[in-house]
Amino acid sequence: MIWFHLAVVLLFIIIGARMGGVGIGLAGGAGILVLVLTGVHTSTDDAPWEVIGIIMSVICTVAALQLAGAMDHLVHLTEVLLRKHPKQIVFLAPIVTYLMSLLCGTGHTAYSVIPVIVDVAKGHGIRPSRPLSIAVVASQVGVAASPISAAMVALVVALEPINIGYLQCLAIVIPTTFIGCMVGAVVAYFQGSELEDDPVYIERKAKGLVKPSTAAASDYQAAPSAVPSLFIFLGALIAVVAYATISSPELNIMSDPPMGSTPAIMTIMLATAAIICTAAKKPTTQIASQDTFRAGMTAAVCILGLAWLGNAFVNQYEETISNALSGPFQAAPWLVAVFFYFAAPLMFSHAATTRAFMPLMVALGLPGTALVASYPAVANYYLLPNYPTTVAAMEMDDTGSTRVGKMVLNHPFVLPGTASIIVCVALGFLIAPFIL
Repeated sequence: MIWFHLAVVLLFIIIGARMGGVGIGLAGGAGILVLVLTGVHTSTDDAPWEVIGIIMSVICTVAALQLAGAMDHLVHLTEVLLRKHPKQIVFLAPIVTYLMSLLCGTGHTAYSVIPVIVDVAKGHGIRPSRPLSIAVVASQVGVAASPISAAMVALVVALEPINIGYLQCLAIVIPTTFIGCMVGAVVAYFQGSELEDDPVYIERKAKGLVKPSTAAASDYQAAPSAVPSLFIFLGALIAVVAYATISSPELNIMSDPPMGSTPAIMTIMLATAAIICTAAKKPTTQIASQDTFRAGMTAAVCILGLAWLGNAFVNQYEETISNALSGPFQAAPWLVAVFFYFAAPLMFSHAATTRAFMPLMVALGLPGTALVASYPAVANYYLLPNYPTTVAAMEMDDTGSTRVGKMVLNHPFVLPGTASIIVCVALGFLIAPFIL
């Protein structure tokens, strides 16, 4: 029955991907019903409640930042930076999207930056697909490294049985992912023809489909609460890392902490959202109307359905899967990264992929260094051109340079993204033994 149930899982993942949005999670729930009706046992323990709790609390804070005008201010600062140094946009754009995702724990922040990248690039004759390709990749890789992302929490929870802690994961993943994205930027810099030589761009320009580049808005005024809200948020991030430090069993500063790092992230983020709204004099009822809140809650439903579907299957056949994977993975632990690389586009979520498969890798007895080093491969959302930020980049690039070719995998995100992941993983294998 394992092959039948695997086919059911893949079928409902594909159905969810075609439905899009929250339909991904709904299809996952339907898939669970089919599994149960055909002999699979599951319970609420298979649902990723900790991951969902992190997403909900962090997204509340990010939505509060948007409500206070802080997100608009970040976009303005990004625009000023890119317009001041347009020739370096291929390298500056991924730095911006990486840092925004690292700070906010979600890649959805990239939506507001993509139009700026397109406008600055085409205004200076730079092929927009170059900065867009690596900027979108960096926005997803940054999520994997974020101290407050659900994926990082899922990683830490999975690695607790082998005594690998939160601070150790951050110390390895943050530098390796940043360097990996910069290497990906180098690849993107040389990708594709020059914009003026692109036949699609020439055709679209002749038809009047390419909008002229616009100048930066000179009358921008930051909302009074924008900058204070950013400082409050940065203070909250420092508090999260500080608590993780003093409560870390590796350092043994606090012998009996009142709560772990996961509930600390949840409670600090929820409190931060309340403080931001209070300081900005904004009603908390408006949090639910923000774009970031809707996107985050959609992600939570998607992860609930997909991760539960994957966990139900894996837990039912854990012994069979372990026997099949144990030999190859023990012989070549780097295959874990390859597994995550191809699993992530199907699971549509860093956290869902980590939550579903990292505990299995731990159960196989694989070395912790290999697991942490391979973890960034869960950021592979660019392989199939159907992830929302990838689609948004293609739709917003009116030059037509960011497009899918005749083959499904023939698009500008693949090479810089794959180069980034390879470098992340390779550096992880080099650094992890010195930290773990």
